[in-house]
Amino acid sequence: MRDEIFVLTWLDRADRTVASTYPEDDERRPLTGVFSTRSPDRPNPIGLHRTTIVGRGADWVDVANLEAVDGTPVVDVKPVIETDRGDG
Repeated sequence: MRDEIFVLTWLDRADRTVASTYPEDDERRPLTGVFSTRSPDRPNPIGLHRTTIVGRGADWVDVANLEAVDGTPVVDVKPVIETDRGDG
């Protein structure tokens, strides 16, 4: 089984002054708040990415499908912990 982790990043290229955008840059669609879209621009540029570890070394971790630009600063890494809440 491959380990899943959360990677928190600092989206350092985000425009922190943008509060709304056209989804997918399509001006035919109504302006929408950035938190309801996949816009890279947002007032709080913390990225949260659930991903899978595909390799690791003494001082590095390789992950699959991380939605971030190369060089994006990593703030923290946390394990994904599944909990069985049960019915009672």
